[in-house]
Amino acid sequence: MSTYPRIRRLDGKHPFKTAVPDGFVDYHARRVRDGEVVFFNFELAREMGLVPATHADTLTPELSRAILDTFCLQIINEYDIEHDTPIAERDRLPGTYMATRYLQLQHPNRNGTTSGDGRSVWNGTVRHNGVTWDVSSCGTGVTQLCPATAIEGKYFKTGTKITSYGCGTAAIAEGICAALMSETFHRNGIATERVLAVIELASGYAINVRAGRNLLRPSHFFCHLKQRNLDALRGVADHFAARQIANGCWPKLPRGSRRYRYLADEVARTLARVTATFEREYVFCWLDWDGDNILADGGIIDYGSIRQFGLFHREYRFDDVQRMSSTLTEQRAKARGIVQNFAQIRDYLIDGNCAPLRSFANDPILELFDREFDHTKRELLVANLGFDSEQTRQLLAHAGPLVERFSKAHAYFERARSSRGPRPVTDGITWNAVFSVRDLQRELPQRFLIQASPIPAAEFLEIAASGYASPRDSRSTPHRARMANQFQRAWLEMFVEAARLTRQTPGEVLAGVAERSARINRYDRITGDSIEYATSRLVRNRRKITSANMYDVIERFVHHQILNPTDRDCVPVFRPGPSQRSSRRVLDSLVRAMEFYRHGL
Repeated sequence: MSTYPRIRRLDGKHPFKTAVPDGFVDYHARRVRDGEVVFFNFELAREMGLVPATHADTLTPELSRAILDTFCLQIINEYDIEHDTPIAERDRLPGTYMATRYLQLQHPNRNGTTSGDGRSVWNGTVRHNGVTWDVSSCGTGVTQLCPATAIEGKYFKTGTKITSYGCGTAAIAEGICAALMSETFHRNGIATERVLAVIELASGYAINVRAGRNLLRPSHFFCHLKQRNLDALRGVADHFAARQIANGCWPKLPRGSRRYRYLADEVARTLARVTATFEREYVFCWLDWDGDNILADGGIIDYGSIRQFGLFHREYRFDDVQRMSSTLTEQRAKARGIVQNFAQIRDYLIDGNCAPLRSFANDPILELFDREFDHTKRELLVANLGFDSEQTRQLLAHAGPLVERFSKAHAYFERARSSRGPRPVTDGITWNAVFSVRDLQRELPQRFLIQASPIPAAEFLEIAASGYASPRDSRSTPHRARMANQFQRAWLEMFVEAARLTRQTPGEVLAGVAERSARINRYDRITGDSIEYATSRLVRNRRKITSANMYDVIERFVHHQILNPTDRDCVPVFRPGPSQRSSRRVLDSLVRAMEFYRHGL
């Protein structure tokens, strides 16, 4: 009897293959025998039913063997076939693994005939407690869908270093970074794919295993839309809708036009909420016309170009060699463009006629997107101040002009940029923000508890000034003093109004806000810079701590970043032992790094 049978069942079978025969390239694979499990996400594995609910956070030899037997593989690609690469018969795996087709802006072809999973394959699905999960692995070999093959017109050997986007490999740091960020986002209510395992290979590369409840992207739809392949497009839409219904994310809708209308409306609502959350929470996610860097259910995917900013660095652009990314504030327009494409998809699926995209410029779902985006941003603004859910609902419903007055003062400080102008950074270019409204949101309620009146502008600006602010940026000018006063007076009026609307005293509201805001706007929130430091530190120390302790460190790091003031989650206590002492030292250094980089990119 095999151990961990649910893990071993992930052998390349996936219903997408039947649903969309034109939607993938299938590959045989061979086992790679020199892998070592660096990280395994025990909580996610229990949630997926891959290990028993009572399974300890311990990587036993049997569990390690099951993980390696299932995921430690490399595809037999076109280069291998052309060059008769010798492969031992005992290493050949029985199943086939798909690389899915989707649109990508890195390809010269703009209709998706050459693009898709360039270094990943899908391992299969698992269903547990009424939820089906997709599982895929990155770093399993270069496929014909990589940009390098499309650009240079030839197939590449896995591991080649002579071309960009053509190696087919992944790095340990990618997997650890994605584990840190995705688990932090997940615990804070931001939808995302999650890292199930990181496997280190003797070559120095890695295989990073990811899981999500529905790993289809808008770009999986768009490639068939651009090619006017109605059968394939319908297959993608039906597969996506069936999964959403089976997982309880959508109501039970009949097949056909009602599902397609709901698909378009739900994408509009979801992308509006997600993009508004990104802008309000300073999450950079490179959205573009191809719909490649986000999931169709709104989840984050591919952490290579994801950043968590400490301030509203609205001018940051990621440099992707051949092009620069959109900015934080441009994400809204890009998401709106994706929604417009889904209006086109809706009508194409219903009546079989693919009207030009421009004819959907005034489609009602764009109005739906705008309303949902604006409401979500206002809701998050008020909630992040520390008002509870009922106070937030009442203020939005009955004190709109007051909230808007505060929002304008808030935006003035949030959007202020450094007088030093644009400057290059390691992965792009930025023009730094200079004020931290999160620091104001954390510190001012404590001051108001002592004296419920505005503090002097000079003191206000001293609290708000970040490490990027020069003396010129943070000095008290007459205009800044007026805006500081407006910021505080509007906020104080919101306390009074929230108290009236919820039948409390202003003091009771203020005390609750001060407590909740201290956690929501904590001093040592993560940023992309601190995640980079944390990743490098964990990778350097992976030999000193066990894989189970790696999970412990990441779990405790993530727990430190839970911002929901009602969340009382707990993590395991460090047990005595040399590896645990090493783990504690590493964790302490990561917490210090979060403090140091808290205003960064």
